[in-house]
Amino acid sequence: MKERIYVCHTFYHVYISCLKELELSEKTGKSSLGKADLVLSKMSNDFGNLKERAEKSGLFGAVYEFDEKEESFFPELKKYHTDRGNLLFNMLSRFKFTKLYGKLQEPFVPVDFRQYRDIYVFCDSDPIGYYLSYKKIYYHAVEDGLNCLETYDTARYDNRGHFELKAFLASKNLIFIQNGWGKYCLDMEVNDISILPYPCPKYIEKPRKELTDRLTEEDKLCLLSVFLEDRDGLLSQLSSGENHENKMLLLTEPLCDLNTRERLFRDLVDTYGKDAQVIIKPHPRDVLDYRKIFPKHVVLDAKFPMEMLNFLPGVRFHRVVSVFTVPLSIEFADEIIYLGEDFMDKYEEPELHRQNEQIY
Repeated sequence: MKERIYVCHTFYHVYISCLKELELSEKTGKSSLGKADLVLSKMSNDFGNLKERAEKSGLFGAVYEFDEKEESFFPELKKYHTDRGNLLFNMLSRFKFTKLYGKLQEPFVPVDFRQYRDIYVFCDSDPIGYYLSYKKIYYHAVEDGLNCLETYDTARYDNRGHFELKAFLASKNLIFIQNGWGKYCLDMEVNDISILPYPCPKYIEKPRKELTDRLTEEDKLCLLSVFLEDRDGLLSQLSSGENHENKMLLLTEPLCDLNTRERLFRDLVDTYGKDAQVIIKPHPRDVLDYRKIFPKHVVLDAKFPMEMLNFLPGVRFHRVVSVFTVPLSIEFADEIIYLGEDFMDKYEEPELHRQNEQIY
């Protein structure tokens, strides 16, 4: 029986997995390093050569790539989304969908999860959650992003109307609901329970600050080696150029349509980038070409979590601007501007981003 495995869909997920392994090694001794395996899902993220760097780090025993398939890959699933006009008939269709979706995923799963004592799944709303429930394999869920449920509780939003009934059916494994509601989900790890507007009996609190406060210099170097392919190049970008002593970092996100997104970030550069060196950190899933749009500004590589900037020596930003990325983990800035939903209302219909307000 193997010890642990982490199923990750983003760079941030891998970062948290690394932090958890480093914490465990401090508690149990360095001999515990390399006892966990890592799975990188290619469904929604291009990890580049992260697999090779993670393998070299010594934090994980093996690193697997998972060709996880979205629902649209299986045309036979489409018929189960037809509205039958009746709650009972719709639920019967969902029963069939839940089992079939998990079964169809099986040929693409790269490991035998039954070999592991503990399975940690980030974003179990993705097909892996259906698969593990179909195979009746217990696992631990982990929040997708820092405090992400505060504004977007995907389990309740996706299951609006008769949620209590649906949660009961999920507890019997007749349907699947993510984020702590599935029968085979043991618990759901979140950063801060107190800020979450809707409860779940399986939530457990594990503050991320506890994981970062204990990092040694050796740990930080290890993390940088995992996530930064060209550390020296990044340091050069951040320590030279006009107005580099007054750096403004803009965190992008895959918001709205591309034309609106371009207008939004142009407005942010105009508003907050005056007399500053503008540095843009694209979100890994943001496909807008920021180098083309902002040829005079510094555009960083998208393929690393912004938390790595905490660990680069001598790097300091005067200001960081974020729309929805929760900035609580940022320690490298004098001023942090979090814009949120009121700002986003100016660029798209509020119902497109105010999900928790639509839960009933």
